[in-house]
Amino acid sequence: MRYAVVIENAGSNYSAYVPDLPGCVATGATLAETETAIREAMLFHLEGLREDGSPIPPPSSKVEYIEIAA
Repeated sequence: MRYAVVIENAGSNYSAYVPDLPGCVATGATLAETETAIREAMLFHLEGLREDGSPIPPPSSKVEYIEIAA
């Protein structure tokens, strides 16, 4: 499965979340660390859903970059 992930610069670190997996979040000191952390968080989150017998939300969020004149 391929989920959209939002990674934001939080000043002194980075934070990430997955819109299609509410509550699935991670932070890291670097971008690479944050990407690794959110991947692990996603696997843990999906494992927990399976163990609880809850449905796995299908990936449905779409990410686009829109250019505008400032």
